[in-house]
Amino acid sequence: MTETGTVVGRTQGRSECGNVSEYSRSMRPFRSPVSVHTGSGYYVDDEDSYARRYAGTPWCAPVKVKHGQVSCQTPRGERHNNVLGTRCKIRCNRGYEMHGHHEILCHANKQWSGNYACREVRCMKLSVPVNGGYKCTDGSYFNSRCQFYCSPGYTLRGDKSATCLHTHTWSAGQTMCVDEEAPVIKCPTVKDRTAEPGKLSVRITWDSPEGKDTADGILTDVDLKGKPPGSYFPEGNHKLSYTVFDRAGNKGSCRFNIRVRVKRCTPLAIPDNGWMRCDSAGDNYGATCEFRCLGGYELQGSAARVCQSTQDWSGQETVCAPMKINVVVRSAAALLDQFYEKRRLLIISAPTAANHYYRFQMTNLQHAQCGLDLRHVTVVELVGIWPAQIGRIRHQLIPPPLALQLRLLMRLSTNSFNMVLLDKQGTDRQRYTFPVTSAEIFTTIDTFTQRIEEMQLQKEAGHSC
Repeated sequence: MTETGTVVGRTQGRSECGNVSEYSRSMRPFRSPVSVHTGSGYYVDDEDSYARRYAGTPWCAPVKVKHGQVSCQTPRGERHNNVLGTRCKIRCNRGYEMHGHHEILCHANKQWSGNYACREVRCMKLSVPVNGGYKCTDGSYFNSRCQFYCSPGYTLRGDKSATCLHTHTWSAGQTMCVDEEAPVIKCPTVKDRTAEPGKLSVRITWDSPEGKDTADGILTDVDLKGKPPGSYFPEGNHKLSYTVFDRAGNKGSCRFNIRVRVKRCTPLAIPDNGWMRCDSAGDNYGATCEFRCLGGYELQGSAARVCQSTQDWSGQETVCAPMKINVVVRSAAALLDQFYEKRRLLIISAPTAANHYYRFQMTNLQHAQCGLDLRHVTVVELVGIWPAQIGRIRHQLIPPPLALQLRLLMRLSTNSFNMVLLDKQGTDRQRYTFPVTSAEIFTTIDTFTQRIEEMQLQKEAGHSC
């Protein structure tokens, strides 16, 4: 039988020609028109007359579509959607597809021009993953959800489920069941070791482990990451690991630590404004540390200290103290001799403390005190006019006669702002008649040969601003 009209069950439908009305029964039998083009909707001659006579009368069977919608258009806007000449368009719901004609026409023989049915979308059968399978809620039909699973010992990789889409395709990509169970290997247990006096390492041995595989038992060679047994291990915590692979490429591994201790003294700190150089490890038994102070600082305490067997350091704590400046001297030359090969001098002279240049320069230098100390620069201030002039080195006041001698020795004017920069040998390296930034002063000093050597020592000692 030819399938038409309403869908029956899941996939089948039919178009039925219903009982005609009493009005239709009373009419004389229908005689075929002179010219009829079936399915075209085009009528001429007797059919046009017939259509005008029975316009608005239900003619074909009502269109009923399961799982779809119908949109009809009558020739003259009749209220019935199955009169002669009615044209209907059929659209299926999501998840269903048309089998037959999308558009039908009510012919004069009381039959629709074609068959139609909305059948549920069906996807291709899913591929069964190797070493696994799947379970579906509704087979391969639309919206059926299939859940993948793997056999014991295998792990699912890819999409865990798939849904049949209206496009006849499954929503999932590739799904696989893979063997990911890793082999087992147990690392050795090695106790902490302590190095012998005077040594910094320990020789340690252990037995290499063997791996076990839960699948086919076939393993590759055991691989060690780290030093092999019988090696010498220095002080510290050493991390080692063993690795093994099975035939499927799964990796089994274990990790263990070897900790070596060295008998040591409490580490010594580098004194401020100084540096320290030690042999051996620097704080182990027998190590010796020597100390030096940077320019302008004097060493107090022990110049060298040794780590003893009692884990205590010999000697006394080392300190680099600022050099002591004696301002009670007879001449300016004697004052300058105290800084020879120790400190650089920046001597500033101004007629009054209210001098604008002087105030600007001192404010700038106060903000750059760290940079001055780093470059071993001592600032000397000479302010005022005799006999009211005063001098100052940091917090120490210079007697007026000594301040006058220093001005004369350095050829510094008492009537205007002027400044002179001396190196550690007391050489006049730069003169200024107006204030300059600290960066300009630092740039000049950093070109000195002795300063380049200082910077290397300071870098080793970790001194910086």
